Amino acid sequence: MIHLFRSRRMQSFLHDPSAVIGCAILLSFLFCAVLAPYIAPMNPYDLMSVDLGNFLLPPGWMDGGLAQFPLGTDDQGRGILSTILYGLRTSIIVAVSVVAIASVIGIIFGMLGAYYGGLLDAIVMRAADTVFAFSTTLIAVLLLGVFESRGLFTVIIAICIADWVKYARTIRGSVLEIKEYPYVLAAKASGADDFRILFRHILPNALPPILVVMAVDMAVVIMLEATLSFLGVGVPLTEPSLGMMIAIGKNYIYAGMWWMVIFPGLTLIGMVVGINLFADWLREELNPRL
Repeated sequence: MIHLFRSRRMQSFLHDPSAVIGCAILLSFLFCAVLAPYIAPMNPYDLMSVDLGNFLLPPGWMDGGLAQFPLGTDDQGRGILSTILYGLRTSIIVAVSVVAIASVIGIIFGMLGAYYGGLLDAIVMRAADTVFAFSTTLIAVLLLGVFESRGLFTVIIAICIADWVKYARTIRGSVLEIKEYPYVLAAKASGADDFRILFRHILPNALPPILVVMAVDMAVVIMLEATLSFLGVGVPLTEPSLGMMIAIGKNYIYAGMWWMVIFPGLTLIGMVVGINLFADWLREELNPRL
């Protein structure tokens, strides 16, 4: 542990205020999401704990508000604070799942295509170009319209199908350069099999740009999930979502119920800002030219 805090990268991190702030924001949201059932004033999706008589209450510090609803309530009588805490769980689950699945798919296909070249590389890149030619949001909307069932898993799969391309293109460029390095050629000359060369010699040295893409992609996926839910094609009404909260709140924004949109929106902005601050530090730290 002492060695970790004395390492060069840890010192670089601790001396970068924006990186520390971004990491603190991310950890705060992660803490709230994991402990949502324990720190939320109520379970907004438990019908026994929701009272329709509390609908559209203003925040607790305003006239007409109640202390038990510090950020007000929505049109169903659910506390905005509690709904945000549960919505954070959906955003983080989708982001982590999509980045993990899409990165694995993209890395495998991009790495194999770049290493072996020929027909395999052509097929992978033409498929990537085809997907890349369309908006990720549009592809996800089309896929969710095709799928019969709706749920968290469906949203994750739809985004993954549209999101693997950036990882494949990134890893391909790195592998094309690294496979010509002397230590890789020496490994081939010594009789090492392709699996060992790819995963022992090439992949570890091609990961730094992928890690940066993964960090940035977390913010992109969080916003994409919120967008899909806002459009009504994301998670169903029975599951919490920050995008769905904003979609419901926009119907009341001109009636003065601003808290239904502002607080979920600020939460999304906070998560994206935190991720981008940390990703900027990671990009600079993993770039050998810097």
